[in-house]
Amino acid sequence: MTVIIGLSAVMVALEDGEPRVLVTRRASGEDALPFGPFDPVNHRTFDLSLRGWVREQTGFEIGYVEQLYTFGDKDRETPGATLAGGPQDARVISVGYLALTPEARPAEASFEATWQDWYQYFPWEDHRLRRPPMIDGQIVPRLKTWAAGNEKRLERARIAFGFDGARWIEERVLERYELLYEAGLVAECARDAGLPEPGVRFGAAMASDHRRILATGLNRLRGKIKYRPVVFELMAERFTLSALQRSVEGILGLQLHTQNFRRALDKAGLVAGTGQMETGTGGRPAELFTFRRDHAGSISAPGLSTPRKSVD
Repeated sequence: MTVIIGLSAVMVALEDGEPRVLVTRRASGEDALPFGPFDPVNHRTFDLSLRGWVREQTGFEIGYVEQLYTFGDKDRETPGATLAGGPQDARVISVGYLALTPEARPAEASFEATWQDWYQYFPWEDHRLRRPPMIDGQIVPRLKTWAAGNEKRLERARIAFGFDGARWIEERVLERYELLYEAGLVAECARDAGLPEPGVRFGAAMASDHRRILATGLNRLRGKIKYRPVVFELMAERFTLSALQRSVEGILGLQLHTQNFRRALDKAGLVAGTGQMETGTGGRPAELFTFRRDHAGSISAPGLSTPRKSVD
């Protein structure tokens, strides 16, 4: 059997505080992450190969990038992940990457790549206004039916989706998606097994296992902003504190307590006022701040405190 190493990019940007992910469109009509083979002849490293494929498929030059995970489950490429020109029986090993950019600019006209709201793929993850009704109205009853008579399954579901007294943990994105897949509640599960789609659609499906890779990227980013200042890779050079809070809330899918967030931000010393004011917004002018990159590199835990405000 031929083994092919593929590279997938979870490319994230923010648009007015709303998280966006760059996707391409497969011939099947499914959204997919930018994806291509590692070229060991022309590229010295995975990183260079990834950048080349993203440039070729989307027209973007990526900046901050880090490796996520290697996805190598047997039959993960069935159907639709086999690379063009490669053997149809090839085993595709995919190395996933998280890439961040401060601007969700439109892709060049010649590329079929668009920025999409990542919550269309994971609608149960956005708790900024309230706990999504679909969780308790549709997902939990189905998970309880699936877990009936199996206490371990029920406990996994309870912890993942925060019901029956369990607290919602925003970093469990991947765990929740994999649980829904295992329970047969997402379209990819039915597709991969050759079965009819579930009667209720929980989020938009993606090609191959790209929604799982995307969930891994969200999982990593939600956790990482709490111990590394990666959120500033998504911000403009100058920003208001309100814009920074909206951005963090967009990533976490939670509403934060404004006073506590700003108090912790001030204590950490990660931002500095510029003395300039934001104008032209129609509201009260707000001071523009900048990220203190040098200071962040000198402290042991330069992440952001994320005190949540209950909205459930």
